[in-house]
Amino acid sequence: MTSGPSVVALGGGHGTAVTLRACRRYAGSITAIVSVADDGGSSGRLRELLGVPALGDLRKCLVALAAADSTLAATMDHRFIEGEMAGHALGNMLLAGLIEQEGGLVEGIGAAARLLEVNGTVLPATEIPVRLSATGSTGTTVGQAAIAQAESVDIIAMDPPDAPPPDAACDAILSADQVVIGPGSLYTSVLAALLPTGIREVLRRTDAQRVFVCNLRPQVPETAGYDVEDHLAALERHGVEVDIVLCDTSAGMSLGEPRFPVRDQMLAGSNRLVHDPSKLAEHLAGLIA
Repeated sequence: MTSGPSVVALGGGHGTAVTLRACRRYAGSITAIVSVADDGGSSGRLRELLGVPALGDLRKCLVALAAADSTLAATMDHRFIEGEMAGHALGNMLLAGLIEQEGGLVEGIGAAARLLEVNGTVLPATEIPVRLSATGSTGTTVGQAAIAQAESVDIIAMDPPDAPPPDAACDAILSADQVVIGPGSLYTSVLAALLPTGIREVLRRTDAQRVFVCNLRPQVPETAGYDVEDHLAALERHGVEVDIVLCDTSAGMSLGEPRFPVRDQMLAGSNRLVHDPSKLAEHLAGLIA
């Protein structure tokens, strides 16, 4: 690691992977705390077969922090296309094997990090499989994949509700200079990583600068019609407060009237669909400076 701030990234999926690629440009140390609640695709099949937490988002974050010339990292996202392995990502299978060999989720992730020469630390939000449920105007929806297609979500919960985060995750938040929340699917990735009570407690206690990186546009149907203010209201409903918000309303997200300080900056990549890691790094580094 180079000299620089200690940064923790919270969330899951492609959004947190982009944040991690941004953090590599300015952070001295990086810790990713990643949701393990996914129950669709390869991750869901391995959950049912092996009883492990969801591995897909962990894989994405490990790859985002891997050595640039790692051949293994380049093949972690390879998906088999035929036979019983069809749809499975190679990296998910590797993680499952390492978890079994090393005797635990955190230990297995650590072994993968060493193989990939990861520049940082990747930790699960919880060490046991959890299932999400959501309530909204249309009733209750169970399961991450189903919630992502729900047309109304107000509150999201985790089963079991007391699934603890690793101690190392809480320690990282308490000792961080900056905690970056998002971007990503608001309920099924970002808030899914924030549900463990221990994580929300240390987020309230930490002296770190807490930054929320808002999505570039509403995610249909999960957050259809949302503006920046609606995203922040969802965080508050779940007991999460932040110090400052980064957003890019030029990319399609309306601002509303958020009560937290907002920096509206050009963050979108050339395709206008995802955040550009270099732009995100510039503005995150500017906030902490």
